Amino acid sequence: MRVLLVGAGGVGTAITRIAARRPFFEHMAVADRDFARAESAVAALGESGARFGAARLDASDPAAVRAALAEHRCDVLLNATDPRFVMPLFEAALAHGAHYLDMAMSLSQPHPTRPYEKCGVKLGDAQFERAAEWEASGRLALVGMGVEPGLSDVFARYASDELFDEIEEIGIRDGADLTVQGYDFAPSFSIWTTIEECLNPPVVYEEDRGWFTTAPFSEPEVFDFPEGIGPVECVNVEHEEVLLVPRRIKARRVTFKYGLGDEFIRVLRALRTLGLDRTDPVSVKSDAGTVKVSPRDVVAACLPDPAGLGDRMHGKTCAGTWVKGTKDGRPRQVYLYHVVDNQWSMREYGSQAVVWQTAINPVAALELVANGVWGGSGVLGPEAMPPRPFLDLLGEYGAPWGMREE
Repeated sequence: MRVLLVGAGGVGTAITRIAARRPFFEHMAVADRDFARAESAVAALGESGARFGAARLDASDPAAVRAALAEHRCDVLLNATDPRFVMPLFEAALAHGAHYLDMAMSLSQPHPTRPYEKCGVKLGDAQFERAAEWEASGRLALVGMGVEPGLSDVFARYASDELFDEIEEIGIRDGADLTVQGYDFAPSFSIWTTIEECLNPPVVYEEDRGWFTTAPFSEPEVFDFPEGIGPVECVNVEHEEVLLVPRRIKARRVTFKYGLGDEFIRVLRALRTLGLDRTDPVSVKSDAGTVKVSPRDVVAACLPDPAGLGDRMHGKTCAGTWVKGTKDGRPRQVYLYHVVDNQWSMREYGSQAVVWQTAINPVAALELVANGVWGGSGVLGPEAMPPRPFLDLLGEYGAPWGMREE
């Protein structure tokens, strides 16, 4: 397997550090618009970087992406960019005849008149519209293969296959007790993506209603996270699992709730009120004249890079899937989860916990594809794949998962 990794930010760099320890691929070209960043990711591998190379690439240019796939003779494109670049990379992989894998899906658009009741364009709709072409090509587009979505979908499939006869609700629950020393406000993940998913109308699935939306931060609940994290208030957030899981798994209800905290929610609401969540450019006067900038890009530029905060971060992050239903005629509730301690991930890999936890999952998925354990053609989510081989491989990677009976 030869891989074109597009994006050398925090998650992309963590991918290289995890993949360097595994033998399943022949070469990985690490590409980024900022060539110095790609070079830095490869150089940091030292002697372990012999199978890696750096390249300059504009992810928004499908022709350039196809040329890079050809130049490096890659049969897989691994997308580690933010969701703005999903479609050009997805289209370029299809045109070239490469397999494709991402961790976030094509962007949504709220319903034009009833955004907090009805879905407009849903996450991933643009990709699933091309499913027949991918299937005809014989190539696999494995979408949403990070931690959430990704591992959370694998947990949902495992619960359906092995733990339940009937499922009432599948609820993805994400929480942490991470703090960042020296900062009053410092997101542990891309603020661009965080603004997108937290301020868009959250989607809920119910068997009788299908997909529908609610207001941001709706239905707060306190969820008790394992391994010392403890109770965290979680709220509805737009996320891919709610769009992916019901396609393959029968459940009466599917939700995603994120432990944001009151302060984070206040900041996000303030950004929305001020229009600083917007992505369309606005005109700004400067000494050099008038320039056009995206308000959201300005916010991102004013905040510290999450990938560089690891030395200041303390605590743990938890991603998991809570499932309620019946087994052998008896009620059952379980929480399947994965916890990463930031001190451990920094010591072992030099990557902070949130980006490392995201990065390990696409690497493990690529290994299963390379070895023929996972496969198929078309546009498929992680819940379409057999879960046990993936969960076993996580343990082999030194990242075991857990299960708590509720």
